[in-house]
Amino acid sequence: MNSSEQIDFSPVGIFCSYAHRDELLKNLLLTHLSPMQREGLITTWHDAEISAGEEWRDEIEHRLDTSEVILLLISPDFFASTFCYGIEMQRALARHDSGTAVVVPIILRPCDWQSFPIGRLQALPPQARPITSWPNRDKAMEAVAKGLRSALARRSGKDQKRSASEINRNRNRSLSL
Repeated sequence: MNSSEQIDFSPVGIFCSYAHRDELLKNLLLTHLSPMQREGLITTWHDAEISAGEEWRDEIEHRLDTSEVILLLISPDFFASTFCYGIEMQRALARHDSGTAVVVPIILRPCDWQSFPIGRLQALPPQARPITSWPNRDKAMEAVAKGLRSALARRSGKDQKRSASEINRNRNRSLSL
């Protein structure tokens, strides 16, 4: 494989959609995802990273449109938020349905999430047990991090296979010219 055929292993961009009342749980999740960041597997982004003076809505929409994975941090407050439910979740699901992003619901607190459009998606932690119902929240977040790592590994394997087949197609095209 020459340098023009190398597969790009850039970090996967992850967007975190959450209700601000769930900020402590979001921060705990980010702490548990930090090993994958240190390994260069992922980058994470959430709206608290918007700097003063920036157009917050434009930045959120840009990140929603360019992130490869969108985490929906689900709670009653998520559904109560017009922006989380009406803007971020709808846009995330549209990208998921078009195949341009993977949406992963993470159940933070008990709520009736299965009756919403995200109910068709596999959620984390395992068995969609809300984080706050675990006796040890670190164990719950560890399960989420492991689930995401596994999903990223499966996704990466598919991308590698797709990239290899594209390289072979391009090679065959150039040979036939």
